Amino acid sequence: MSETPDLDRVMVIAAHPDDPEFGCAGTIVKWAQAGKHITYVLLTSGDKGSHDPDLRPGRLAARREGEQRAAAADLGVKEVIFLRRPDGLLENTLELRRELCNVIRQHRPHIVITIDPWRPYQLHPDHRAAGQAALDAVWAAREWYIFPEQLVEGVDAWRVKEAYLFWTESPDYWEDISCCLEERIAALMRHASQVGDPEKLAERIRERVQEAGVKPGYPAAEAFKRFQF
Repeated sequence: MSETPDLDRVMVIAAHPDDPEFGCAGTIVKWAQAGKHITYVLLTSGDKGSHDPDLRPGRLAARREGEQRAAAADLGVKEVIFLRRPDGLLENTLELRRELCNVIRQHRPHIVITIDPWRPYQLHPDHRAAGQAALDAVWAAREWYIFPEQLVEGVDAWRVKEAYLFWTESPDYWEDISCCLEERIAALMRHASQVGDPEKLAERIRERVQEAGVKPGYPAAEAFKRFQF
């Protein structure tokens, strides 16, 4: 439960726009306010995230990218990258690992935050694939002989120092977000195409972070499985 002020570059890798805001936005805004440089990498643009038959996937994707950029800006995120893989069909392929490995080598994050792919009964295939692909890329990025064609023009292998998994049922690290709870909720509300009833969602988020804070003794917390490499 200690902070790591020397690890100042953070990359969040998630499947869909709004995953970071649902999963770890309190930590993101707190770390951004402390001076950390945050980058988002969204593997899809959420083009399947509607049941409206009149809303074409391309229009929805553009809308959700805009919502994500607005939420990220509110939280202090410096850059948002979209890989634009097909929503709902995400797979942890070698091609995706290669692309994420290159992103990691280019941006050189000290910390990667992603979805816990081993959460029991994690039914959404995109969430499982995103977490696994991110962790596989973290491993690949540090190996000189994995995707060596990327190691040109000043790009080197890169060793991520820590990984944090959100939506986990095996937490061992908690971030106190009581200072940033309202900012977390406000950023989530930027995803107007997804949030439904704002008041009910805000109430659900407050209950969730209060429950997460019970074990570490915080008024509000976000829980993670943490790895140090």
